[in-house]
Amino acid sequence: MSSATITEVQVRKLTAQGGVSEVADVTAREEPLEIRVEGRSVAVVMRTPGHDEELAAGFLVSEGVVQQPRDILEVSQCPSTGNKHGNIVDVLLGGAVVNWDSLTRHVFSASSCGLCGKTSIESVFQQFPAVKGAWQVSPALIASLPDKLRAAQETFAKTGGLHASGLFDLAGNLLVLREDVGRHNALDKILGHALMHGLLPLDQHILLVSGRVSFEIIQKALAGGIALVAAISAPSSLAVDFAQEAHQTLVGFLRGETMNVYTHPQRITVQP
Repeated sequence: MSSATITEVQVRKLTAQGGVSEVADVTAREEPLEIRVEGRSVAVVMRTPGHDEELAAGFLVSEGVVQQPRDILEVSQCPSTGNKHGNIVDVLLGGAVVNWDSLTRHVFSASSCGLCGKTSIESVFQQFPAVKGAWQVSPALIASLPDKLRAAQETFAKTGGLHASGLFDLAGNLLVLREDVGRHNALDKILGHALMHGLLPLDQHILLVSGRVSFEIIQKALAGGIALVAAISAPSSLAVDFAQEAHQTLVGFLRGETMNVYTHPQRITVQP
């Protein structure tokens, strides 16, 4: 496990019976990352260090700036004083046209929010078309995914403090896992990985997120062309509305052998 993702701390452990002990513990590391495009600052996000180049690339995918590997010439990480992994990433584009007024926001994004000012479904659909995936998978395959995701969450097992996004193929194989203090960051890292490896659009894949599903998760999944999004916890009402409009299958409360299918259930086979 990379030391960049965890921090060792000392805690006082108490029991209801009055017991007291001093023990060592670990917490998930959270630090700001400034994302620059061609030297110009466009966003600051709170994230867990690691896969920062993927995070920056995935952020630009979800913003509609880049769509294929050749749109990015280079992603470089600038060293920070006293911080060997650096907290600034600069992206050099390969000819992609940037709407700077839209992209440049200069906002501080909390680790729980990836929207940064986006307020309407209509504004997102101006950038990304609805998905078209017509394949089907079984409920049993969907139900098998959480255990696979959890088994691969190395840092979560130590800290209990990270969200995870996992990308699966239609056979249920875990292809990419990313963890982060921000659920939207974990997904951006998935999108960045897919961009850099020429996998976009991800129209033959399934996304599983470890927590709840909010609007920004569905929007970012749409940017990647993902047609089925599953979550361990609940979706928000706006996430359901968005998934319906985007023709995405949205599964929530995926626990044990049960799940709720909120939109476009045709992608999950059901025995009569």
